[in-house]
Amino acid sequence: METVTAAVTPEGQPAAGGRPGQPLIVTEDEDLLDDLLRLCAAAGAKAEVHHGVPEPRGSWEAAPLVLVGDDAARRVRGAARRRGVVLVGRDQDDSGVWKRAVEIGADHVLMLPDGEQWLVDRIADVTEGVGRPALTVGVIGGRGGAGASTLACALAVTSAREGLRTLLVDADPLGGGLDVLLGGESTEGLRWPAFAASRGRVGGGALEESLPRLHSLRVLSWDRGDRIAVPPQAVRAVLAAARRRGGTVVVDLPRRLDDGVAEALAQIDLGILVVPAELRAVAAAGRVASAIGMVLRDLRVAVRGPYAPGLDDREVARLLGLPLVGEIPVESGLQRAQGSGSPPGAAVRGPLARFCKDFWERALTEAGAA
Repeated sequence: METVTAAVTPEGQPAAGGRPGQPLIVTEDEDLLDDLLRLCAAAGAKAEVHHGVPEPRGSWEAAPLVLVGDDAARRVRGAARRRGVVLVGRDQDDSGVWKRAVEIGADHVLMLPDGEQWLVDRIADVTEGVGRPALTVGVIGGRGGAGASTLACALAVTSAREGLRTLLVDADPLGGGLDVLLGGESTEGLRWPAFAASRGRVGGGALEESLPRLHSLRVLSWDRGDRIAVPPQAVRAVLAAARRRGGTVVVDLPRRLDDGVAEALAQIDLGILVVPAELRAVAAAGRVASAIGMVLRDLRVAVRGPYAPGLDDREVARLLGLPLVGEIPVESGLQRAQGSGSPPGAAVRGPLARFCKDFWERALTEAGAA
């Protein structure tokens, strides 16, 4: 017998007035119930439990996902047909399970323990909702001191100000901490080391609620401890959770390429290479672009003045062979504002905020058309 692992169709979403995100479990098998409740907890969900079809039947119709124990198949045979019903059993050699699945109109037959990870993912999907993933933008400096962290913060601050759910991720453990740049190093919330043991799937809602909230956005930064890396699996799990929440994710990337950075790059939709307009910086940026380009397909360049003789933003982009995002404007008083707790991009009418707003308008339009 083969476990079915196809996704639940959109029609399985809860009806209006239902309880979105709350799966329904129907079983009298105590051991099976314990396992299903454990898997719901792993997905960050609370389940409603019944021994048969609930009376009144609103819960049956409204639940985004119904998990029917094989022991309860006969008791739900007369229930209204609906999408999102999974028949769950344990006996791999029971060929009759398929007949019972047809009788109750189940979309899937799932056998434990083999199907546990699929079921956790499915429960998490209906708990969090399945929509368009976050537009994820990575920012990386063409050389040290290029201003990539400043631009990453400004992009995140601008995105949040535009009303988008926004997460700013500090992927550079040696960068000093983006929470510091945002003036929130003492703000309560988890930092990267707390997620070092993460494997499999991380709940997007739980992740968001656990992080420091600064300037209307969430920030995942580093603490002041000794840890300077987390396993690649943790990077993959955390960024996947962040993307599932929708909105935007901005990742401040280091210039080195290791396994953790490669995991981050694999989930980035668009990269911005920040390059000062000087020949040595362009040469250094070329090496960075070569390494990053092996993983990230859509890499563009943003140029920061002042310009060396013979260079302008288009010439820098031509030399690097990359599409041009634009010229990052100079904003007077930026360092002074940061010293007083005002983050990059906070000045709504400032040139940096306008640059970031224009970028998001173009990028989001492109993403919508993709």
